[in-house]
Order: sequence, then C-alpha cells, then structure tokens
Amino acid sequence: MGNSLKAIVAFVPSDGCQKYLLEDLEEMPADKMVDLSGRQLRRLPLHICSFRELVKLYLSNNNLTHLPPELEQLQNLQILALDFNNFRALPPAVCALKQLCILYLGNNKLCSLPLELRLLQNLRTLWIESNCLQQLPEVVCELSLLKTLHAGSNALRTLPTRLRGLRELRSIWLSGNLLAEFPSVLLHMPSLEVIDVDRNAIRFFPSLAHLPGLKLVIYDHNPCRNAPKVAKGVRRVGRWSEESPEPRKRSGAVTEISLNERPSPPSANKAEPEAEVC
Repeated sequence: MGNSLKAIVAFVPSDGCQKYLLEDLEEMPADKMVDLSGRQLRRLPLHICSFRELVKLYLSNNNLTHLPPELEQLQNLQILALDFNNFRALPPAVCALKQLCILYLGNNKLCSLPLELRLLQNLRTLWIESNCLQQLPEVVCELSLLKTLHAGSNALRTLPTRLRGLRELRSIWLSGNLLAEFPSVLLHMPSLEVIDVDRNAIRFFPSLAHLPGLKLVIYDHNPCRNAPKVAKGVRRVGRWSEESPEPRKRSGAVTEISLNERPSPPSANKAEPEAEVC
C-alpha cells in the first residue's frame, strides 16, 4: 500500500482515511514537531490545530489549497512549511501566527501576499520562490526583523525602494527573475552579506565595493559585459569573477565557479532549517 493508495485515500475526507494518512498521529509529539510532508493531503486534519504547544509544522508537498481558521490556535508555532502545494492565496490564519520565525511558501501559485502578513513581526526567513509574483509585495518591506529573503524563480522586474528599510536583511536571493537592471535599492543596503541575481537579464553591474558587509555576489548567467566591482575579500560567482572588472581579450574562455553556498528549495524532510534564528 504505497503512494498510489495514499493518493486515493487523500480524496476521501473521512476520519478513517485521515487516520491512515497520519499513521495514528493523535497526540502532540514530545519534540513539538509534526511533519505531514508528502502525504498528498487535500486538507489539514483539524485535530492538529489542537496541539497548542506545537512549534514546527511541515505540510510540504501535498495538495493543499486552503487551511482551516482553527490553525491560528497554534500560537507557539515558529516554523511553518507550506511549500510545494497549490495555494493561490495565503490562508488568513497564517498571518495570525505571530511567533513565526520561518515561513516556507515556495512552489505554489501565489500572485500576491496579503497586507496582514505585516503582523508577522518575528519573521526572520521568508521563502516565496517559484510562485507567480510579478513584483515583490510591498508588505515584505514591513517585516522589520527579516534576515533572509528567497524570491527566486518568479517574474520580478524591479524591487521596491522601501526594501532599504529592512536593516536586518542579510541575504537576498533573486535568481531566475526578469531583472533587466541591477536593483538600485540594493546599493543602499550596507548590511547585505549575500546578493544572488543569477539567471536574470542584467547587462551592466554597478560597483558594489562600497557595501561594507558584502561577502558573496552571485551574478552568473546574465548577458552582462562586466563583472561587479567588489571590496577585497568578497567572493564573486560569475563570468570574469577572478578578473576585475573586464574579461581579458586574449582568451575566449570564461571563468565559472561552482557554488556550494547556493540554497536549494527546502526538502520535504526538513531537519530544523535555520532554527537558530528563532
């Protein structure tokens, strides 16, 4: 009775079927974590919302389109993973979880984020990659403690100027968007340590040498004619990354550096990702 049977059972909203999918999960685990990733669930079992002390809830890789209002009972929740589902809108109950530190929303069908997201003032890490965003929602600029923003693989062409107000932001990942110019707002964010603009349409890079906190710049797979200038000790990943600022004329070869630091979308079996931020 493998995934095929589970897929059939998931369509039948009976208590017995849900019990099979949850493998008799009737009491909150001692580690205060529930992982229902990859169960092909179409709805969240309501009794999970009674686990008031729950800290981590993983619902990745299911068939969820909504969440029940009862979810807001989980006021101790710090990590919520909703990636790889079918959400077209962020369920309102999520914005009531004010202790959230890490929120995974990647690989859904989101075209916007609600203004109520501003209520999540403890949020440190936000994953919104691989959605349908044509612009970065302005409400993201109100998450004052945000340290890491993953917004790759959308359809972003610009970034809002209000983003510079995120003084705690340390890394921004924008790979696979539609940026034709390097976002000028990033030039006014001295606390940034990592900037990833891989796989965009940027033709020219301004100097980044004035950013004192910068440690890593990823600019590969852009139609650029120059490498960004950076301060000594800053790592660059892209064409001519070892030659500043222009490629040498004597060789048609370009330098490509493999990158171990590039993050992958969170897997269904997450092991306390970035738990230190909470």
